[in-house]
Amino acid sequence: MEFSQAFYDLRIHFECSGDVSKFLFAYQDRAGVWTIGIGTTHYPDGTPVKEGDTCTIEQAIEYAANDTKHISAILPQNITQGLFDAGGDFSYNAGIGAWKSSTLYHNIQNNIPIEKHNFTDWDKAHVNGQLVELDGLLRRRMAEYYLAVNGVNSPDFCVGELEEYKNAA
Repeated sequence: MEFSQAFYDLRIHFECSGDVSKFLFAYQDRAGVWTIGIGTTHYPDGTPVKEGDTCTIEQAIEYAANDTKHISAILPQNITQGLFDAGGDFSYNAGIGAWKSSTLYHNIQNNIPIEKHNFTDWDKAHVNGQLVELDGLLRRRMAEYYLAVNGVNSPDFCVGELEEYKNAA
């Protein structure tokens, strides 16, 4: 399977607020990881992104495509396009190790229906040495779930659902 435009739209929305041109200079993400372009933390040759690095939009797209080819190889091929795209974004963002240890991966591999919490349980990152919940990660996981279930992205990438979800929890 190949990733659809929904995968790329979701990734661009969450990695660079929908505008790649604003992220052509290396920056530290919420967890302190040097990042550039569309969420790239390592260049195609394996070199980590570092402070002061810059790229063009074309390079950002090239780096993102390189990141993506590693992800598609670890995803099941006999699932819906929406689940493939959502699983791809999850594994890209959380990491391949997290993906393979997740209940989401387990459920997909064993034909067990996925549930929202299979995504939303992964809303934490290390910030200043502490594992903390991040609203941005929770919203991303909610958007991934929406894509997995509906086959299309949420019209507002789940902005409106975040507070409702948190208040219900």
